[in-house]
This record gives sequence, structure tokens and C-alpha cells, in this order.
Amino acid sequence: MFPIGDDDSEVTDVPVVTYGLIAANVLFFLVELNGGDAFVEKWAFIPSHFSQSPATEWPTLFTAMFMHGGWMHLFGNMLYLYIFGDNVEDNFGHLKYLVFYFIAGIAATFAQYVFNEGSSIPNVGASGAIAGVLGAYILMFPRSRVDVLVIRQVISMPALVVIGFWIVLQLFSGVGSISNTGETADAGGVAYMAHVGGFAAGFVIALLFGKRAGPSQTA
Repeated sequence: MFPIGDDDSEVTDVPVVTYGLIAANVLFFLVELNGGDAFVEKWAFIPSHFSQSPATEWPTLFTAMFMHGGWMHLFGNMLYLYIFGDNVEDNFGHLKYLVFYFIAGIAATFAQYVFNEGSSIPNVGASGAIAGVLGAYILMFPRSRVDVLVIRQVISMPALVVIGFWIVLQLFSGVGSISNTGETADAGGVAYMAHVGGFAAGFVIALLFGKRAGPSQTA
């Protein structure tokens, strides 16, 4: 299932923060491409480096959120942010949404760090923060519809099903990655626990501080 759009009928304001985050991610990725490996080494979150010197490495908690492993990594993340971010931003409000986004991203980073603190592999990507957006979305808009591309057909499905399928996949993949931590600590791949941690953080923050969907919202 490949999401391509959702119900924006409840969105009442221009999602300037979401658009700004997308622009910042694209621009930072272009700088990353120009900077090469030296740039990645300096600004990505590297667990072993953070363990050795958190006082000097803390900026990478933020900069790593705007870095990506390739064009497809960037495209996939920005697509999800574009589809689901505007609704969550409209619910939270611009400033609260921006703070929420960074908290979810940091929570995601630490969720991965707990299971792989000795790794020297750079952690990059907005995936953890965007997982937080999905966690908030599924609580705020459980009855919304999401258009998904299934093979060659576009089907409208409940957000609860689409995002629920995504998080179940992350949970199963995360459990598998934990069982192989000793063997793969220095191998690249997907930071599944960051996805799980970001999703959980987003859900909890939305539960505490977000507005729930009103009774007028229908499937």
C-alpha cells in the first residue's frame, strides 16, 4: 500500500510549518550531497560518538533529522510528511506542531540509541519525526480516509488501517532487528526502533496535548 493523499476537508489553515520542514529537508539534503562523507560524519547522529561526548554531539540530534540516505529515502519521507503533516499541524497549531515534531524526532533517535549505543553507523533521516506525525494522526483522525495505490488501482481506505498496517510492520521488523543487534551493530539498514519510538512519542503527545476529532468527521 502506497499512500498518495488523504482527506484534507478538516484542514482550515495553510500548513506553513509542514511546507517549511519539507523545504528545509530538501535544501539540507542538497548540502549533504555537496559535502560528501565528511559532512555526514560531522552532522549525522552516530551513537558511539554521542556515547563518548554527548556535550559536543547533541546538535546532531537535530541536524540528523534533515539528512537522508538517498533520493528515494528523501522522497518517501517527504511524501508522508506532506500527506499527514498538514492535518496534524492544523490540529496542534503551528508553533506547538513544530515543537512536537522535534520532540518526536529526538524520542525516535533515543529509542534507536538504546538498542545500538555502540554503533559507528551514522543515523540519518526524518523518519522518526514523521513516525511521530503518524502516531498523532491515527489518534486525531482515526476515521479519515487515505488514498492508497495498490498495484495499479487507487483505493480509499481508513487511516486506522493504513497507518495500523505500517506500525505493525515496524514492530515486527523492530523485534527482528533487536534479536540480531549483536551481529548487525555496524551494518547499515533501516532504524526500525526509531520508527517505533517516534510513533509512540507522537501518539502520547497527541493524547496529552492534541485535540481529538470532532463528531462531524465521518468515514
